[in-house]
Amino acid sequence: MDSFMDFYFDEVFINLDRDCLNERYKRRELVQYFNSVITGCAKGQNRSDNATCKNFVNSALKYHNNCKSENGDVCLMGKYHNLLYIAMKLAFDWSLQDNGVVAALLDELYACERTFERIFLGAIFGTSAPYFLAGWKSDFVDREENVHALVFFLDHATNANLEFKDEEKSYRFIDVPLESCGKASPVRVVIQMGAAEILMILLRFGARITADHVSSNPIETILDRLQEYNRQYPNELVTCLKLTLRAVPHLNLTVDKSALKHLELPEDYNYQRRIVLEKYGEILKDHLVPSSRCGLQPVELKHLCRCQIRYVLWGNFELPFGIQNLPLPMSLKKYLDLCED
Repeated sequence: MDSFMDFYFDEVFINLDRDCLNERYKRRELVQYFNSVITGCAKGQNRSDNATCKNFVNSALKYHNNCKSENGDVCLMGKYHNLLYIAMKLAFDWSLQDNGVVAALLDELYACERTFERIFLGAIFGTSAPYFLAGWKSDFVDREENVHALVFFLDHATNANLEFKDEEKSYRFIDVPLESCGKASPVRVVIQMGAAEILMILLRFGARITADHVSSNPIETILDRLQEYNRQYPNELVTCLKLTLRAVPHLNLTVDKSALKHLELPEDYNYQRRIVLEKYGEILKDHLVPSSRCGLQPVELKHLCRCQIRYVLWGNFELPFGIQNLPLPMSLKKYLDLCED
């Protein structure tokens, strides 16, 4: 396999047009070709398909990195960069088990693009929508396959303890901003879309529900959107709200204390309670937010324990599968895994 790949890159790939892989159908043709090569080499060498796929991905990474090094450590883009997406698709198609190789592939993709939107966007919007957002089409067959691929790479990134630096900030794979969506986090984009299925996946893997440079806390975004519907709430948004409330200890709303200075309130004044009642009173009356999650009553001890245990597991890159290793009844494991309120 190694000899074949060396020959292919030195004698065939080098002579292809630089933009030959810009079109999705061209990338798919090359994926099909290498799928046949992997199958043939595995049978001919009496090796597993997984080991042969690993060799291909390593060869693609090596070739890409060599070309990058010869160009002053700057990616040449075009076919040289799209080769990484050929490797990405093959790694998924063959369910590549080698965590180190998949992690190296993700590292190289981030080093070139500073985003993983070509993995996320197709799962969120469908495989055709990214063309109108970013000018490219997803390499996956349909949205369902893209969702499976997202889980595949989430699993590998978690097992490899991957973190990606952007200036002074550090992100987990699941939280890396999406360039084509105004650098919003994936979980914020999913909430804006009301995609509860994808939101559940992200929350189980430990996506952060925090404010960023784009906007305030994502839960506030949901609450603000719900108010636009005059109490005829869409089911998708209500589901998103319920899921996010499982993942945080309580609502943490944005408070502009300077705007309330004229009221001369005491230091220990419950600003959160005031904002909830004044701004989201109708939502509370409709029982969409439990009173224990918005400062009106103490938070349930069971829920606080869930959040603390998940935080410790997240810190050790053990979400969500580490939950199954805990010596707990299955009902509590489901509760920790956000499957139940």
